[in-house]
Amino acid sequence: MSPFRVTRIMPEDATDAALRADVLAGLTGTPRALPPKWFYDARGSDLFERITALPEYYPTRAEREILAVRAGEIAAVSGARSLVELGSGSSEKTRYLLDALSGLSAYVPVDVSESALRQAGRAITAERPGLDVHALIADFTADLELPETPGPRLVAFLGGTVGNLLPEERSAFLTSVRVALAPGDTLLLGTDLVKDERVLVRAYDDAAGVTAAFNRNVLSVINRELAADFDLEAFEHVARWNAEREWIEMRLRARTAQTVKIKELDLAVDFAAGEELRTEVSAKFREERVRAELVAAGLEPVRWWTDEAHRFALSLARHP
Repeated sequence: MSPFRVTRIMPEDATDAALRADVLAGLTGTPRALPPKWFYDARGSDLFERITALPEYYPTRAEREILAVRAGEIAAVSGARSLVELGSGSSEKTRYLLDALSGLSAYVPVDVSESALRQAGRAITAERPGLDVHALIADFTADLELPETPGPRLVAFLGGTVGNLLPEERSAFLTSVRVALAPGDTLLLGTDLVKDERVLVRAYDDAAGVTAAFNRNVLSVINRELAADFDLEAFEHVARWNAEREWIEMRLRARTAQTVKIKELDLAVDFAAGEELRTEVSAKFREERVRAELVAAGLEPVRWWTDEAHRFALSLARHP
């Protein structure tokens, strides 16, 4: 059986330092905003898994449909001997690619969550004893460094997560991926597509209130990690479509005027009644925009696939 290895790229205290910096900057800035990565503690991850099964939330099902139908084509065009997955999480959808890539010798899942990496890595190693699984604990939005593995490599960034990056962040990220790739390596990118506003808003504001709980969970993380006193019920979940920027915004709106104390930052934050804190943007794409952003990063688009209802897309781009 091939060994399962975990390498820590980010320092042990990097997560705590990043949380402190993001909360301080986000709650003292104008407008107030927090990056969505802080949703995902253990409870947040469980809530997101529930979201993916909701009838209103189509992206996971649509992307899985594409992978089920097109994994063979992705394998043939990429010719990959190594698969690198950014933000791998449970690696559940990755199994379509692992099954299709017949010449695969190495799998490199990359995530900030060590527990998620170990759980998924052990499961995949048990299922595929001949596969070299080398997990990286790393923030893939920072400088991306990949271990030496057989080429060509296929880097997969699934789930539409690229839409959570602001345009300038997305440009820097795609460029960093291109720099990390060797000529002939490929990037498989999942992007949610522009569609009817009502469909989009329902996907981020479900009838059961699971997304609302997920949104407010970021306040629980700050309460626990930074000794804050956010009252979760004092903030209501808001999801709205920004037609100009073509993205969904998730926000938390203060129900009343209140002051929140964050002991670990020695910070008191005043919220006016109705004031909003942005917690996520989720950009939606058109094919021409995806192609333009890939080309601007120095990548060559080679394939474009959608689900039957044209809700979601996977694009394959090559390092020329």
